[in-house]
Amino acid sequence: MTFKPYVILLIVAVIFSVNTDVHAQNAIDNSSKMTSNLIQPPYLKAGDTVAIVAPSGILKSREGEVQQAVALLKDWGLHAVVGKNVFNQGNHFAGTDDERCEDLQNAMDDPSISAIWCARGGYGTVRILDKLNYTKFKKDPKWVIGYSDITALHNQVHNEGFQSLHALMCVSLTKNLEDIKETVSTFKSAIFGQPEDYALKGSNYNRVGETSGELVGGNLTILHTMLGSKESIDTAGKILFIEEIGEYKYHIDRMLQSMKRAGYFDNLNGLVVGDMSRIRKNTTPWGTSIEQLILDALDDYDFPIAFNVPAGHEKDNRALVLGRTVDLKVGKGTATLKFSE
Repeated sequence: MTFKPYVILLIVAVIFSVNTDVHAQNAIDNSSKMTSNLIQPPYLKAGDTVAIVAPSGILKSREGEVQQAVALLKDWGLHAVVGKNVFNQGNHFAGTDDERCEDLQNAMDDPSISAIWCARGGYGTVRILDKLNYTKFKKDPKWVIGYSDITALHNQVHNEGFQSLHALMCVSLTKNLEDIKETVSTFKSAIFGQPEDYALKGSNYNRVGETSGELVGGNLTILHTMLGSKESIDTAGKILFIEEIGEYKYHIDRMLQSMKRAGYFDNLNGLVVGDMSRIRKNTTPWGTSIEQLILDALDDYDFPIAFNVPAGHEKDNRALVLGRTVDLKVGKGTATLKFSE
């Protein structure tokens, strides 16, 4: 079969028009994904209920701290429910994978629950990520609260489209709460809808600059282990927070180099560094400070870097709303981290 020239031209025009529409629609869809804000779960108010769960390490001998957490919530006018499996033991973990998942899933699905407070970190959250279903959570979103190993859950919540709260856990509580006054007060402020801005202690290591973007991140080891999985976060246009505990300097450098090679920092807007606690001493000294290690690893980039964020595995572990847009201004003498309204 042969076509006349004007028919061929008409066919080409139609194909071009269809392709143009498809590309335009894809551009719109991609733009929407890049510019959309994460959903903010409703802030808590008096009478709301908080579920305490244990997706990670064992709590068999930590009943006292969990009961202290229940009492603290009660003082704030909140109710608390403790997952039925929280004090179970499954080898290294607070129950089997299925038991830990059951408590978390029940809390996610229950519309009467306003926040999910993780009792402790340790290790184990990654083992239940693939078991979780967000169908009901998306209809009744709630705050997910914790740090350290809970970073894996924060990543998943972020990629499902929701903000979450990097803050203290039940086992972080001390007998005298004055010892962790800022930790507790910023946690309370955040869950009741008044997240605090932070004026950070200055550092000669700070890389000066101003930027803004969604705050993401958490424990460096967990962020590193998420690489290549669907829980790894797209950091483009965002401000990354990292903290760590109990690692050798060369381990930290190895993780940063691996993330760098994976493109994790390529389009990052800024970096804020929390506590690097209990750095282990290797038989062969690294030769520089942890701050210089981080600067050297990220020397190829020009985004602002602020050290001395009071968040991580120290007593002063202030609340950070992950997924919220922040303004970051970094100088040598001081830096500020301000959450958007």
